[in-house]
Amino acid sequence: MILAFVEHERGRLADESLEALTLARRATSASEDQLQAVMIGEPANGGAGSREALGTLGAFGVGTVHVASGERLSEYAPLAWARAVAQACERSGAGVVVAPGTERGNEVMAHVAAILELPMAANCTEVRGGDPLEVTRLRWGGSLLEEALLDGTPKLVTVAPHAVAAEPAGSEHGDAAVLPFEPALTDSDVVVRVTGREQPPAGRISLGEARVVVGGGRGMGGADGFKPLEELADLLGGAVGCSRAVTSAGWRPHSDQIGQTGARIAPELYIACGISGAIQHIVGCKAAKRILAINIDPEAPILAQADYAILGDARQVVSALVAELRASGA
Repeated sequence: MILAFVEHERGRLADESLEALTLARRATSASEDQLQAVMIGEPANGGAGSREALGTLGAFGVGTVHVASGERLSEYAPLAWARAVAQACERSGAGVVVAPGTERGNEVMAHVAAILELPMAANCTEVRGGDPLEVTRLRWGGSLLEEALLDGTPKLVTVAPHAVAAEPAGSEHGDAAVLPFEPALTDSDVVVRVTGREQPPAGRISLGEARVVVGGGRGMGGADGFKPLEELADLLGGAVGCSRAVTSAGWRPHSDQIGQTGARIAPELYIACGISGAIQHIVGCKAAKRILAINIDPEAPILAQADYAILGDARQVVSALVAELRASGA
């Protein structure tokens, strides 16, 4: 039996969790008793959000979801969440545990591995049943694929974000059945925890949800060079991101960084402006459906990854695009 750790925000399951469920379902014969899930906290206190989550889990082939709750789980605490997942493993008798390869998913599963004294395979793109388990995973910033064998019981796996297309189960499924439990925790499990949250400005689209992302690099010349990118993103209903060089220079906050140590995006269109395209950046944008690169350097590595390219000064090209869009009434 495979157990999937899923993340949710007030009942809405994260896209990466649906991807993890898809991979988990492919690794088994996909009957409802062979795919179960564990989530932390009852979404929306059993209201509409809860029904939506249970319906979505059922649609993705989950027959049973173990819902961990308790006072110490009211906010994210990686060790406490990991103990909940580890105890759900024991309750369910899971042979394999799959989680999304998000920052939170990887952190929780690393703690689970330490608790159970087991190895963990991160950033997997394929899992094939067996003992040992056969996995394919991304290595070296996504520049190569590794075929590996994973031992242990249960076997712990995280799924590379946006490497697997989220697909519901083929047949009709009802809502997942709920098995609530309160894991055994102590105060030491919540020493590291979320104590506050900062909300993004009202109306701002997050990089993870934007259908269009406009990214800027060192070629934009400075913080002021991002003003045309903001205009372009507004006209296209998208969000603005940047390369690591930009955040290192202090032109944009780290929350805008796209790459191996930043956000990993999967928009319909990614417009890379003045970005050379180091491998660390490519890791963050390679899941984009289409890439348009604007760069003055015909040898820039980003051009090899792009579906379309414009050779020229990104500042001039973006200003021209903004002017044309405004003239067309966009």
